[in-house]
Amino acid sequence: MAAKTLTTLQDLLTLELKDLYSAEQQILKALPEMIKAATSKKLQAALKEHLTVTEHHVERLQQACDEIGVSPKGHKCAAMEGLLKEGEEIVKQKGKAADSVLDAAIISAAQRVEHYEIAGYGTAATFAKLLGFETAGSLLGETLEEEKNADVSLTELAESEINAEAVEAEA
Repeated sequence: MAAKTLTTLQDLLTLELKDLYSAEQQILKALPEMIKAATSKKLQAALKEHLTVTEHHVERLQQACDEIGVSPKGHKCAAMEGLLKEGEEIVKQKGKAADSVLDAAIISAAQRVEHYEIAGYGTAATFAKLLGFETAGSLLGETLEEEKNADVSLTELAESEINAEAVEAEA
């Protein structure tokens, strides 16, 4: 994240919000491809649910930016671009890997995205609250909890069936 002028914590908060907004916009474009590539119905359902939830994340980011008086636009999240590019590379392996191995790889890529978002939302929520933007802080905190829940759901799906199926595919 590069900033033109970064002199205050509010400048940093603005940059964080713009970064998250860009990240969420990129995720909205990438998730349909991940859904198509997934072979597990449960994984497809989890990714579809997260696509819907991500739309709400964008709305909350817009609301948080409105409170602070900044536009969420005008920045490209290079980190998310890289994470999603890695995910695209995994999706291209469809047909080369066993279905369950591909699904395990999709979960792995999705969790990298979730972890980036968890870090970003946690930071932004903390900054917003410190600066007295209580509504923005609450909105960002709500999204943080949803990102954590998505990560937990992906872990449970991986550990309860996808990873075991991937091991069986090797046998």
